[in-house]
Amino acid sequence: MDKTTLAYWQGNATALAIEGRAFIDGEYRPAESGRTFDSVSPIDGTVLAQVADCGEADVNAAVRAARRAFEAGVWSGLNPRQRKAKLLNWAALMREHLDELALLETLDAGKPIGDTTSVDVPGAAYCVEWFAEAIDKVGGEVVPADHHLVGLVTREPLGVVAAVVPWNFPILMASWKFGPALAAGNSVVLKPSEKSPLSAIRVAQLALEAGIPAGVFNVVPGGGEAGKLLALHRDVDCLAFTGSTNVGKLIMQYAGQSNLKRVWLELGGKSPNIVLPDCPDLDRAAKTAAGAIFYNMGEMCTAGSRLLVHRDIKDVFLDKLVDAARGYIPGNPLDPKTSMGAIVDQLQLDRVLGYIEAGRAEAKLLHGGSRVQQESGGFYIEPTVFDVSQHDAKIAREEIFGPVLSVITFDSIDEAVKIANDSDYGLAAAVWTANLTTAHEVARRLRAGTVWVNCYDEGGDMNFPFGGYRQSGNGRDKSLHALEKYTELKSTLVRLR
Repeated sequence: MDKTTLAYWQGNATALAIEGRAFIDGEYRPAESGRTFDSVSPIDGTVLAQVADCGEADVNAAVRAARRAFEAGVWSGLNPRQRKAKLLNWAALMREHLDELALLETLDAGKPIGDTTSVDVPGAAYCVEWFAEAIDKVGGEVVPADHHLVGLVTREPLGVVAAVVPWNFPILMASWKFGPALAAGNSVVLKPSEKSPLSAIRVAQLALEAGIPAGVFNVVPGGGEAGKLLALHRDVDCLAFTGSTNVGKLIMQYAGQSNLKRVWLELGGKSPNIVLPDCPDLDRAAKTAAGAIFYNMGEMCTAGSRLLVHRDIKDVFLDKLVDAARGYIPGNPLDPKTSMGAIVDQLQLDRVLGYIEAGRAEAKLLHGGSRVQQESGGFYIEPTVFDVSQHDAKIAREEIFGPVLSVITFDSIDEAVKIANDSDYGLAAAVWTANLTTAHEVARRLRAGTVWVNCYDEGGDMNFPFGGYRQSGNGRDKSLHALEKYTELKSTLVRLR
């Protein structure tokens, strides 16, 4: 059957066997308490599966398995080429099961199948491949020391790494954690979001089939309790988190209350996208600005949710922007033609609609603003654009995590930079200009972990570190910098005489 049809994916969805148990020490297990929660599809509100709601006993079992595997050296003790081979096997299995994993992502999170098959699952496999290929090429240092000494600096795995990941890119964001953590020789306990746990549960079995030993990679689905237990656990050496800034602050507190475990945080964003009057291509800039906020239903930490437009080009640019926004039509995520899927659940739907109502009171609605397709039973919101007169308006300051764009007018470059930097966050930013000097100077002044010039959300490879300034977190995902953060540095000094 043709994969470009809705019928193909609906048929596969009907035949899909969904696993909802935790994966601990190489096997699927129900929660010790017997508790479960419903995995509800945002496509139509149907229950996909009963998922294990892991508690203290399950978290302890997963951490024990991870510690035992680490101490036994079944993974940490392998030479880099051996780990590389098994990780490449795992990535190959992800690609072999691409349709299945993509379908789980789409059903569970409401993401368009065209995106999960082309971005999410291939991206996760690529991430594992990238770090697998890196680990037998990264060495230590021989330090210049007194002649009677040999000084070595080496990196060793931390031990047990817990990864707590979000629901907007379930398998991709998880791979950004478990890829480098496993490559470095650690054991991993992954806690996927309770809103989208299914792909993580399935990929754990593929890890075992790829030759990654039992106990090295464990998955404990559950709610906030499971995440808190991992953050407080005294036998977890590192916790890597992607999610909201508020939860990130709690995780840092829990680490301080327990064993001062390493904590790496990739948190919220309210990213500015600045369009200067000498923008080289207004049509492309407008289409890109729409994609920057409406791709993945706006459920992106890097979403270009603040569009700063120079007054001289504002009217012309907004006409092009609204026209581009009309191309994002919420539809059935199982249809490959759909460009905009469903909001992840009722709670997030209500949150986004609440911000839209607040926006109606403090800004001018230019496009959208309504829930659509309620008859489907799913959670859909049309792309929404507000013209905001005050840049400190609620919708222009707080992270909405939905398809809601605030357009802000400025009159000078200095004003644009000031507005852009006037935020609690600093994850990403962009500037559009034909002047090379202006591009570099503005990029230097923007307080953000990633700055795009004449584009947005480019650079899908693993070579660029990803993370933010200020309350957007600490540490970086992707690149060799991510590999480093899952290791300890050791200095060894050998006296020769």
